[in-house]
Amino acid sequence: MVIRNLFNANFGGWAVLCLLSFAACVPSLVKKNANKVMPENYNKASDTTNTAKIRWKDLFTDPNLSILIDTALQNNQGLNIILQDINIASNQIKARKGQYLPFLRLFGGAGLDKQGNYTRLGSVDANNNIMPGTPIPNPLGDYLLSANVSWQVDIWKQLRNARKSAFTKYLASVEGKNFLVTLLIADIASNYYELMALDNQLEILKENILIQSNALEIVKLQKQAGLVTELAVRRFEAEVFKNQSRQFYVQQKIIEAENRINFLVGRFPILIKRSSKTFVDLVPATIMAGIPSQLLQNRPDIKQAEQDLAAANLDIKVAKANFYPTLNITAAIGYEAFNPKFLITTPQSLLYNAAGSLVAPLINRNGIKAEYYSANARQIQAVYQYERTILNAYMEVSNQVANISNLEQSYDLKAKQVQALTRSINISISLFKSALADYMEILLTQRDALESKMELVETKKLQLHATVKMYQVLGGGW
Repeated sequence: MVIRNLFNANFGGWAVLCLLSFAACVPSLVKKNANKVMPENYNKASDTTNTAKIRWKDLFTDPNLSILIDTALQNNQGLNIILQDINIASNQIKARKGQYLPFLRLFGGAGLDKQGNYTRLGSVDANNNIMPGTPIPNPLGDYLLSANVSWQVDIWKQLRNARKSAFTKYLASVEGKNFLVTLLIADIASNYYELMALDNQLEILKENILIQSNALEIVKLQKQAGLVTELAVRRFEAEVFKNQSRQFYVQQKIIEAENRINFLVGRFPILIKRSSKTFVDLVPATIMAGIPSQLLQNRPDIKQAEQDLAAANLDIKVAKANFYPTLNITAAIGYEAFNPKFLITTPQSLLYNAAGSLVAPLINRNGIKAEYYSANARQIQAVYQYERTILNAYMEVSNQVANISNLEQSYDLKAKQVQALTRSINISISLFKSALADYMEILLTQRDALESKMELVETKKLQLHATVKMYQVLGGGW
């Protein structure tokens, strides 16, 4: 008993020394921590009210637009691909969880083994009986029924950390899906407003062509009266032809905008229902930016980058555990006999075994070191990606805050310009009829009025786009 205790004490001491030596051989790493410090606000004024908390249905109240978004959230192929990625990530969690639990396998088998009589085993089988009057058959059958257990004891939490890493990657994939939902909603809304803007620009072109055609008829009458030359007629004709040609360009843009929306919705091209006549009267929704720190909770891409960073930290622990010994336990119990009628004879046919092994890498650990260093490099990458995502989010919101303010002032001035030029068209025609104005004044006035109306519609579109973009960069919609 004294000798046995002394042996156990010595063995335990050697085991501790071995473990300490393995721990001392793990290379040191320089880890990087993420910087989450953000400015307190986007401008001088700060308010915690944040539009990202609002549901997209409460922001985009156009029923036609709501139907498009609802359909896209069901049918969009890109979104459905991401949903399958989430299922894959979920299955990885189950797979990782199973790795640190014992494996139990049932095994059954049958076979024949014929040994030559002039071999060692064959001569033994030929000359010996298993029981009096019962020779060992030749060929020899082999029937087996057993249960086998194997278990890698997760001493260093390597397998559990791998499961946690898989879980955080699953959460990252969920946030990736949320980010795609936000982009999808914003993309459909932007293209919808662009389609309405193109409808209005096409209508402005048609109205302007009618005005220019009437002016052309006046110029023709003036030429017959000898008040203007053929040059005036040709200039007005050219202007009419130019705008008629421009119609087809706008019509092509309308087709492309409709097709983009149909693609996002996940269907082949059909007519997009919209109420374009009310486009100019649309008032952009009021967007509250809140404070920058709220982006950490609202932006799915930031949350995704945060989960990726957490997974990278766990992957370092998993790679580090490869330097330590691995404890494996195996056991089996069952029955084995050369004849099925003896298979479940107890205890003669009973078999069992149990074994434990402690395996550790000793030399040529370059592969383990390489994976360890690579895991550390991926962790540093994840830190930079996280910080970059936060910085990009702040910049996007800051840009849109200024953009919304500038577009609002620009639209007001554009509207006044349109009013002034619209009045100037009638004035220029009256002066031309009275020979108090040159035909070029009419031509230039009409051209300026057309461009100002087109720019007004474009500015309205940019205003609505800025609202949608602001909602997106704040992290709303998912």
